[in-house]
Amino acid sequence: MNTNRTLAAPRRSIGDFDCSSEDIERDWVTRTGCWSRTERVLLTYDQVRAYELPATEGKQGDPRWPAFARRYGFDPRRPVQWEVEALEPAELQRLVLAAVAPYVDRDVLARQVAREEEQRRALATFLEGWDAASGGAPS
Repeated sequence: MNTNRTLAAPRRSIGDFDCSSEDIERDWVTRTGCWSRTERVLLTYDQVRAYELPATEGKQGDPRWPAFARRYGFDPRRPVQWEVEALEPAELQRLVLAAVAPYVDRDVLARQVAREEEQRRALATFLEGWDAASGGAPS
């Protein structure tokens, strides 16, 4: 456990909307000691409703279910959950990128992208030279 400092930004969390995922966030704060809170990026109750995602059967007998059911107004006798994978992949990507965008240093990112492009060009040049030296592409 990190007892020297607590990170100012919350830990971002992506997961299914169910009582287990919610408890993982609480447990993370308790066990690590480096975050004072978590922030759920995906999947939230509001997103489940907005995207009209289908519910699947939850785990029978999960001791966390009754409190979760009360918190969100679900039937405590019928555990349900929603999978983050139910979102369309493009929308999932958009939501994740929007959540991390405020924390991306654009200058550092631009330098890294330029560096990677230089490495791609150097590798392409090397491979062209390799092909020319060997008389063509290997079979």
